[in-house]
Amino acid sequence: MTKSICDLKSCFLCKFCINDWLPAIAANKQNFELKKGQQLFKEGDPVNGIYFIYSGTVKVHKRWGREKELILRFAKPGDVVGQLGLGKDAVYPVSATAIEAGVVCYVDMGFFESTLNINNNFTRQLMGVLANDLQESEKRMRNLAHMPVKGRVAQALLMLKDQFGISAEGYIDIDLTRQDLSSFTGAAYESLFRVMNDFVEGKLISVSGKSIVIADETGLKKLTEEADL
Repeated sequence: MTKSICDLKSCFLCKFCINDWLPAIAANKQNFELKKGQQLFKEGDPVNGIYFIYSGTVKVHKRWGREKELILRFAKPGDVVGQLGLGKDAVYPVSATAIEAGVVCYVDMGFFESTLNINNNFTRQLMGVLANDLQESEKRMRNLAHMPVKGRVAQALLMLKDQFGISAEGYIDIDLTRQDLSSFTGAAYESLFRVMNDFVEGKLISVSGKSIVIADETGLKKLTEEADL
């Protein structure tokens, strides 16, 4: 745990609660510094609280097969993590791991439930997040079943660009290993490697180390649209 870092205005919790509730948040929150590769919680852990990303990036992932993982989404500053554990089983159905160093804000379930009862706008916003999570999960499962690897990789690159934007150098602004990209697309590492090479040869993207530039966004979108036909 670290000293108070949260500014009580940036994270999902603070943005949507009433101003009179902010002193209660300040008194009950805990800020944790995360190192790259550090796990917030793992699949099957009991739900003790909810996390809000203040800085850094966290991957939300799930076991997929015996030795594989599927990355469901990436959480960036302002996002909430752990909400999928709010069901009756009271265990996290996913894991969350930092892919870069950062700070998270944590509140225990007792205070979180009080927050829901008192802050109607926060509750509505959280319901929207949960509904979006469900819709995205359904799309991901459909795409894994029906979309070819090229379409899934193209879609993943476009999603990452939309979520994280572009750096000053023109790269998708997230430091992502090829293994994590493979897990995000649901493709074997070898298949991802071949598709990425095909994209480079086709001038759809350019690559420098782990950094990726989208050179032909229209071309990538076309691959995803063809896969939906």
